[in-house]
Amino acid sequence: MKLKFPSAYTILFGLIIAVAIATWFVPAGEYDRETNEALGREVPVPGTYKEVEPNPQGFVDVVLAPIAGFYDPDSYEAAAIDVALFVLVIGGFLGIVTKTGAIDAGIGGAMRSLEGREKWMIPILMALFAAGGTIYGMAEESLAFYTLIIPVMIAARYDAVTGVAIIMLGAGVGTLGSTINPFATVIAANAAGVPFTDGIVLRFVILILCWLACVAYVMRYAERVRQDPERSIVADRRAENEAHFLKGREEADNMELTLTRKIVLVVFAGSFAVMIWGVSAGGWWMAKMSALFIVASILVGVIARMSEEDFTNTFVDGARDLLGVALVIGIARGIVVVMDAGKMTDTILFWAEGAVSGLPAVAFINAMFGLQAALSFFVPSSSGLAVLTMPIMAPLSDFAAVQRDLVVTAYQSASGLVNLINPTFAVVMGGLALGRVPYERWLRFMFPLLVILTVIIMAVISVGTLVQ
Repeated sequence: MKLKFPSAYTILFGLIIAVAIATWFVPAGEYDRETNEALGREVPVPGTYKEVEPNPQGFVDVVLAPIAGFYDPDSYEAAAIDVALFVLVIGGFLGIVTKTGAIDAGIGGAMRSLEGREKWMIPILMALFAAGGTIYGMAEESLAFYTLIIPVMIAARYDAVTGVAIIMLGAGVGTLGSTINPFATVIAANAAGVPFTDGIVLRFVILILCWLACVAYVMRYAERVRQDPERSIVADRRAENEAHFLKGREEADNMELTLTRKIVLVVFAGSFAVMIWGVSAGGWWMAKMSALFIVASILVGVIARMSEEDFTNTFVDGARDLLGVALVIGIARGIVVVMDAGKMTDTILFWAEGAVSGLPAVAFINAMFGLQAALSFFVPSSSGLAVLTMPIMAPLSDFAAVQRDLVVTAYQSASGLVNLINPTFAVVMGGLALGRVPYERWLRFMFPLLVILTVIIMAVISVGTLVQ
């Protein structure tokens, strides 16, 4: 009997249990905290770490963790309920638009116009997502694009992994090479006490080199799959994925792109454009984005002349399709809840502080990169990791004769790299659930690329240290 790798739910529950067990052995500790006016948050004070009364997590805490993960915010992360609700609203919106036939007709038209040139969609789309990542840290909002792009990739004779990679690697490599991202670079630079523009040239170098590596990697994989579908890492799910993402494809290929459907597509594209503006320039977050797509759903329903009953049933059915993704988001957040309740976070930071103290410059910056990568697993939020680590780690660079902006670069690169595969990061697990790609297969797909990206980053920050 062939053993089957556990689902995302089982993996995440297993991690919750593992972290809970660790709270019985890892000493509980805390740093004193003070309010940083520039950040508007409390940050740890260097040199104030002390052990405190332990709070080991037991059976009840483990059971409650996925529930608390939805609504229990702490110092570093917002609650997951707003993200989960956003996903459900997006599901309803996509259900309404799909019902009109506009998406199917649009995909059919796009495939006919791009025939023979489909591969160029990959670098173009990855560039757009990378722009979102480097400018404003595109993450949770990228979940809205999976059910749009994956059907296009499968219709182009690629696979679901190609669609997932375009979005997750596109936005992820942009965040990895953040240039002006306010949720990573700006917060980290402020916490480190340097202008966020310091080191921006080096970050552009990392962004461009890593983007090129990702695009080449995805295009090579996609072409292999197109030539031989059996080389897909989800080849055994091909029929199932085609049935799920391309249901009614034969009918859709001949579906007429009527005036009504064209108007629906304009509203559809306009909704995403408004969302991107709202996040990058309007200060929006999940509540306003969710409200936007509710309004857009109603507008599409009116344009398509749907009855009230048909509209509400379709919206609920669409939300139901993404319910599993919403649950994954809350469970992933539960890991952080258990770790913080067990007072492990500051202890791990204290150990990291000791590990880099006294190292020469090149060794220091590479050790900083490695430690930030390890800490990213426990604190997947880029802003949370910046607030937690920069007040402690940035001053250490002064003793190693390393500029503080290099520490910021090492932090954001490590955080972005780990969050391409991080099971505690809801965007990863949610995106894979939407793409119907098992987690262990994503790891298999990503492993060679992670090695390549790690070498690029370590080489660039080492050179940056030598020429500073």
